[in-house]
Amino acid sequence: MSEAETKLGESPALSELKALRASIDNIDAALVHMLAERFKCTQKVGVLKATNDLPPADPAREKIQIERLRQLAGDANLDPDFAEKFLNFIVKEVIRHHEAIAAEAGN
Repeated sequence: MSEAETKLGESPALSELKALRASIDNIDAALVHMLAERFKCTQKVGVLKATNDLPPADPAREKIQIERLRQLAGDANLDPDFAEKFLNFIVKEVIRHHEAIAAEAGN
Protein backbone atom coordinates (compact mmCIF):
# COMPACT_ATOMS: atom_id res chain seq x y z
CA MET A 1 0.00 0.00 0.00
CA SER A 2 1.35 3.44 -0.88
CA GLU A 3 1.83 6.24 1.63
CA ALA A 4 -1.11 8.11 0.09
CA GLU A 5 -3.36 5.06 0.41
CA THR A 6 -2.34 4.56 4.03
CA LYS A 7 -2.98 8.19 4.83
CA LEU A 8 -6.43 8.15 3.20
CA GLY A 9 -7.55 5.02 5.09
CA GLU A 10 -10.91 3.62 4.00
CA SER A 11 -12.32 6.91 2.75
CA PRO A 12 -14.23 7.85 -0.41
CA ALA A 13 -11.07 9.67 -1.48
CA LEU A 14 -9.18 6.36 -1.41
CA SER A 15 -11.79 4.76 -3.66
CA GLU A 16 -11.52 7.67 -6.08
CA LEU A 17 -7.71 7.54 -5.97
CA LYS A 18 -7.73 3.82 -6.78
CA ALA A 19 -10.18 4.31 -9.66
CA LEU A 20 -8.13 7.15 -11.12
CA ARG A 21 -4.92 5.15 -10.81
CA ALA A 22 -6.54 2.16 -12.52
CA SER A 23 -7.53 4.44 -15.38
CA ILE A 24 -3.99 5.85 -15.56
CA ASP A 25 -2.61 2.30 -15.66
CA ASN A 26 -4.93 1.49 -18.59
CA ILE A 27 -3.84 4.64 -20.43
CA ASP A 28 -0.16 3.79 -19.84
CA ALA A 29 -0.73 0.32 -21.26
CA ALA A 30 -2.48 1.78 -24.31
CA LEU A 31 0.40 4.24 -24.83
CA VAL A 32 2.94 1.42 -24.78
CA HIS A 33 0.93 -0.55 -27.34
CA MET A 34 0.47 2.53 -29.55
CA LEU A 35 4.20 3.27 -29.43
CA ALA A 36 4.94 -0.35 -30.33
CA GLU A 37 2.66 -0.09 -33.37
CA ARG A 38 4.18 3.26 -34.35
CA PHE A 39 7.68 1.80 -34.25
CA LYS A 40 6.60 -1.24 -36.27
CA CYS A 41 5.49 1.19 -38.99
CA THR A 42 8.60 3.33 -38.77
CA GLN A 43 10.79 0.22 -39.03
CA LYS A 44 9.06 -0.54 -42.33
CA VAL A 45 9.65 3.06 -43.42
CA GLY A 46 13.33 2.59 -42.55
CA VAL A 47 13.54 -0.52 -44.75
CA LEU A 48 11.75 1.31 -47.57
CA LYS A 49 14.15 4.24 -47.26
CA ALA A 50 17.20 1.97 -47.15
CA THR A 51 16.14 -0.06 -50.18
CA ASN A 52 15.50 3.14 -52.15
CA ASP A 53 18.67 4.91 -50.98
CA LEU A 54 16.77 7.65 -49.14
CA PRO A 55 18.28 9.44 -46.14
CA PRO A 56 17.26 8.27 -42.65
CA ALA A 57 16.04 11.75 -41.64
CA ASP A 58 13.48 13.94 -43.40
CA PRO A 59 13.78 17.42 -41.85
CA ALA A 60 10.96 18.89 -43.96
CA ARG A 61 8.50 16.21 -42.81
CA GLU A 62 9.71 16.51 -39.23
CA LYS A 63 9.01 20.25 -39.30
CA ILE A 64 5.50 19.68 -40.64
CA GLN A 65 4.86 16.98 -38.02
CA ILE A 66 6.03 19.22 -35.20
CA GLU A 67 3.74 22.04 -36.34
CA ARG A 68 0.85 19.57 -36.67
CA LEU A 69 1.48 18.05 -33.25
CA ARG A 70 1.77 21.46 -31.59
CA GLN A 71 -1.63 22.39 -33.05
CA LEU A 72 -3.17 19.10 -31.91
CA ALA A 73 -1.68 19.58 -28.45
CA GLY A 74 -3.08 23.08 -28.17
CA ASP A 75 -6.50 21.86 -29.30
CA ALA A 76 -6.35 19.12 -26.64
CA ASN A 77 -5.24 21.49 -23.87
CA LEU A 78 -1.84 19.80 -23.69
CA ASP A 79 1.30 21.93 -23.42
CA PRO A 80 2.59 22.23 -27.02
CA ASP A 81 6.19 22.48 -25.77
CA PHE A 82 5.80 19.15 -23.99
CA ALA A 83 4.24 17.59 -27.11
CA GLU A 84 7.11 18.87 -29.23
CA LYS A 85 9.71 17.47 -26.83
CA PHE A 86 7.92 14.12 -26.87
CA LEU A 87 7.80 14.04 -30.68
CA ASN A 88 11.46 15.08 -30.90
CA PHE A 89 12.37 12.15 -28.65
CA ILE A 90 10.42 9.75 -30.88
CA VAL A 91 11.90 11.21 -34.07
CA LYS A 92 15.41 10.87 -32.65
CA GLU A 93 14.76 7.18 -31.96
CA VAL A 94 13.22 6.66 -35.40
CA ILE A 95 16.25 8.24 -37.10
CA ARG A 96 18.57 6.07 -35.03
CA HIS A 97 16.65 2.99 -36.17
CA HIS A 98 16.67 4.16 -39.80
CA GLU A 99 20.42 4.73 -39.64
CA ALA A 100 20.92 1.20 -38.30
CA ILE A 101 18.69 -0.25 -41.01
CA ALA A 102 20.58 1.70 -43.68
CA ALA A 103 23.92 0.50 -42.30
CA GLU A 104 22.70 -3.11 -42.37
CA ALA A 105 21.63 -2.60 -45.99
CA GLY A 106 25.08 -1.22 -46.82
CA ASN A 107 23.92 2.35 -47.45
